[in-house]
Amino acid sequence: MDMHTRPPTISAQVWSGGQELELRDLPAPDLGPGEALAAIDLATICGSDIHTFSGRRPGPFPGILGHEAVGRIVATGDGGVRDFHGRELSVGDRVVWSVTVACGSCDRCAAGLTAKCRSLLKTGHEPLGGEWGLSGGYASHIHLPRGVTLVSVPDELSDRAAAPSACATATVMAVLEAAGPLKSRRVLISGAGMLGIVACAVARSRGAASIEVRDLNPERLELARRFGATKTTTAGGGDGGAAFDVAVELSGAQPAVASALAALDTGGRLVLAGSVSPGPAVAVDPERMVRSLLTVTGVHNYEPAHLQQAVDFLVETKDSCDWDALVEPPRPLADLASHMAPPQGHHLRKSVAAAHPA
Repeated sequence: MDMHTRPPTISAQVWSGGQELELRDLPAPDLGPGEALAAIDLATICGSDIHTFSGRRPGPFPGILGHEAVGRIVATGDGGVRDFHGRELSVGDRVVWSVTVACGSCDRCAAGLTAKCRSLLKTGHEPLGGEWGLSGGYASHIHLPRGVTLVSVPDELSDRAAAPSACATATVMAVLEAAGPLKSRRVLISGAGMLGIVACAVARSRGAASIEVRDLNPERLELARRFGATKTTTAGGGDGGAAFDVAVELSGAQPAVASALAALDTGGRLVLAGSVSPGPAVAVDPERMVRSLLTVTGVHNYEPAHLQQAVDFLVETKDSCDWDALVEPPRPLADLASHMAPPQGHHLRKSVAAAHPA
């Protein structure tokens, strides 16, 4: 094991259920073959973490939340670790890591559905006393077990741009892969949060003929225009007359799902990714689905290639898209509890960082 800068303890914000966090020192893990320890440079606060903290979403506790982060390798187990492209990683290499950890051998993994592995573990979603206790980004370091996807991050990409790639940006890559080719297509994006803004930029880069974004927040709609939207609609249901080839629903709101489905033209495809908690059912007209050749598909989590695609896209667009503007400058990790609230204005993510010795 490489022990150059392996710390004796790890500082972590431990969520104990409800709206309570405790900054604790925890022992650094012993690393097995193919595992690594990374010092976290910056972690962003995803809306799902805010929902967990506020009680809107269940989660195991005590545990360490946070699944969007970027950091540097500080120690590796026997055999070392490699990034997505198979390059051996060394101490000091900068990486992001996937939301999911898959076994790689079950029937779902064999079918290419590692995001739904039979024994799936998830970053920032595991109990502190479980098999992967140090799984969250709201800490000074994270344990990276065998089965996690690691993607190298070039120095030219900022921490504020890189951290959300592990959730928001990679998820958009999976969503738009499910949407099919976008060139010359009329695209509807429902929800102008972090995923919606990224989806605007990706759709623009892939040659969409038009990109309409719907959201109730005027500031976010203005942001959507900066990142590629050709039209924005404040009303939840749109104008009622537009027809789209592709609709991407990212808000999870039942009326928005129904509206997106209703807006599809013949041969249209609806991709659902925002509906991750129970809600009212949406009526489906089977005859319209058949006669109009419609497709509805769901996306949850993402595959390893999507994380690499996310980082590649951020690098390719770093001069044309102000990714840093979407994330607030980091606050101290010790202040995490006071930042567990939705961001305001053009910022779509808050962020925290632990102090590391020089």
